[in-house]
Amino acid sequence: MQKRIDLQDGGTLFYDDAFYDRLQADAVFQAIKAETPWRQESGRFGPFPRLTMWYADAGLTYTYSGVTHEAIEWTSTLAQIRREVEAVSETTFNSLLLNFYRDGLDSMGYHADDERELGKNPVIASVSFGAERRFHLKHKKSGEKMTFDLAHGSLLVMGGTCQHHWIHCVPKIKATVGERINLTFRKILSPSPPAPLPRWGDGKNG
Repeated sequence: MQKRIDLQDGGTLFYDDAFYDRLQADAVFQAIKAETPWRQESGRFGPFPRLTMWYADAGLTYTYSGVTHEAIEWTSTLAQIRREVEAVSETTFNSLLLNFYRDGLDSMGYHADDERELGKNPVIASVSFGAERRFHLKHKKSGEKMTFDLAHGSLLVMGGTCQHHWIHCVPKIKATVGERINLTFRKILSPSPPAPLPRWGDGKNG
């Protein structure tokens, strides 16, 4: 099922809970898990509660939560997903942050993907594989909240002013849950400046 949502203050969402069917999603999950040189990185607040990797076009860098990523070459699997996501998102991307959630204790704190090198109102496309996890959006001023259960093989595209007015997270859960891999595509417009201090809780390192 596909749906488009207009958010408060000009943000937009597009969600497709079956961007990839079950068989495709199963195969892609296994390929990405095996092909990715996962890293346990640490930021200002200690080790990230998940594993990560960053792919990008040659020469690009990306800094968040005190960590600067250098580009590594796209795999054929990720390059194909990139083309398919670009076609639906009607935009182009030159970088990809991968997050591997090993269990329910792995998480992502509240943050906005609003680093200066992404531009004023970046389009962020998020593809999920593996265990279903809850995704929260919260308006910075009004506190309005929205929740999605991001399904295996799903696509969520955040556009418009979403990153300017909203923050989002993937919280920890106590229930036993399997592994999840999330891909967030973005477009770097300029080299990474010095990283500012986090403004929303412990941010992406949460």
